[in-house]
Amino acid sequence: MRKIRTILSVSAVTAFALLAVTVGAAADRTRAPDKNIVETAVAAGKFKTLTSLLTQAGLAKTLEGKGPYTVFAPTNAAFANVPKATLARVARNKAQLRSVLLLHVAKGRLTAAEVTERRSVKTLNGRRLAIRVRSGKVFVGGAQVITADVTASNGVIHAIDKVLLPR
Repeated sequence: MRKIRTILSVSAVTAFALLAVTVGAAADRTRAPDKNIVETAVAAGKFKTLTSLLTQAGLAKTLEGKGPYTVFAPTNAAFANVPKATLARVARNKAQLRSVLLLHVAKGRLTAAEVTERRSVKTLNGRRLAIRVRSGKVFVGGAQVITADVTASNGVIHAIDKVLLPR
């Protein structure tokens, strides 16, 4: 069983690494990034909804801070798939918005290799997200990681294809 888990872990790490390289997320790793998580997300251009909601919830300053943090960041396309009424309802309730956003953040800098070695990760809203590897694809809380290891000065971002909503 241990041998199978090791093979799956190696496959997942390989898939994560290939994903990072093919999407261009694996930039020059020889120098430390100079932008924090929020600045990195803004510069990427595909996290506009997320960064806007982080500001609205009062969490942008936290993710600009020392950290380190790991953010499982839904893309703009992921937010577009959330029913407008649901997104509007969550956005109007600051406590609920903070809860949803903190479900996407873990304490510490968890690289792709470290994520795939876990069965779950505890988020800053107190809930755990299951981590699954299927056919070389990595899923966190049911969302697929589509870009891994986007590094920032205070952590790492893994882009995901769904918005995670507490049940």
